[in-house]
Amino acid sequence: MSILPALTVAVLFAAGTYLILQRTLTRIILGIGLIGNGANLLLVVSAGPPGRPPLIADDGTGGFADPLPQALALTAVVITFGLTAFLLALAYRSWQLTHDDEVEDDVEDRRIAKLRGEFDPDLDEPMDALEDIQDLDGGDPPTERDPR
Repeated sequence: MSILPALTVAVLFAAGTYLILQRTLTRIILGIGLIGNGANLLLVVSAGPPGRPPLIADDGTGGFADPLPQALALTAVVITFGLTAFLLALAYRSWQLTHDDEVEDDVEDRRIAKLRGEFDPDLDEPMDALEDIQDLDGGDPPTERDPR
């Protein structure tokens, strides 16, 4: 593998990872696409130099082409397409409901993090509104694990 395809794969994976870590669904979908394209390029480049088709008579020149990387790349294309279609459907439904494509924080996850002591007031937003949240049964939040 030469240095240019390796750098291209690295840039595609890095940009895709950066986009997946964002909070908007549009960027997440683009990140999945970039990582899928990086995986396809990695599979095709790692296959080595092209060879002869495996279905012709052997004339003694060169080796046959390895069909496995091509089959894996085709499988990766299908999986990436299916995942992208699913994420586009989720993003469209989210847009219909909220008119925004940003993924919101889950209030219950933030409340549990605060109860476990994992909340960092310097890094996280103030959670004064979560002080009044009660459990579903209407009681106070449990301070220790309930054995039920």
